[in-house]
Amino acid sequence: MTEPELDIKTRILLAAKKLFAQQGYDGTSVRQICDEAGANVSLVSYHFGGKEKVFEALFEHFFPDHMMNELAEESMSSPVEGIRRIIGEVVKFTMTDREMSDIVQLEITLRTHRTDTVFRFLDPVWTKVRELLQEGKEQGVFQIESVSYAMLQVMGVALAHKRAKNSRFSFDYQDMNTDELAEQTIEFVLRGLGVNSNERNH
Repeated sequence: MTEPELDIKTRILLAAKKLFAQQGYDGTSVRQICDEAGANVSLVSYHFGGKEKVFEALFEHFFPDHMMNELAEESMSSPVEGIRRIIGEVVKFTMTDREMSDIVQLEITLRTHRTDTVFRFLDPVWTKVRELLQEGKEQGVFQIESVSYAMLQVMGVALAHKRAKNSRFSFDYQDMNTDELAEQTIEFVLRGLGVNSNERNH
């Protein structure tokens, strides 16, 4: 594959990511994507095989799948360390690639047939979180009665800034420091799980 082909494919993907995040998959036409990318409309079919394949390619190219799968499959030193690392990465991803995280949120809300593609990338991460919560509960590290309820709370806190963005309260993303938000979210989650201060600081 030549460099110009790689370049036009990337431009199409970046254009699709921007437009899907702004106006949704169904509200975006192939022509709009190509206009945004400065590409001939036939190139979407040529390079990807259609708009739906472009959607799948976005996750393959921009979702941090390799890193997330490594975290999901990795043998963590402790449940606390595992939760710390995964929650930190979730917050950082949703803050640094807001277009992709907006697409994820929109597709989950709409529950289209594309949601299966989204969950194929999300499931390994949240499955690992559930396993870590169960492990921590059994070890007495997490002071929780129900793993299922704790899972809901952890997910809610980790993604709270996404929901707050569209609330009537004023949150200026430009003023938010991603690393600070990640650290404070981790601290809040660990406190909620009943982790003592010594464990939280290691």
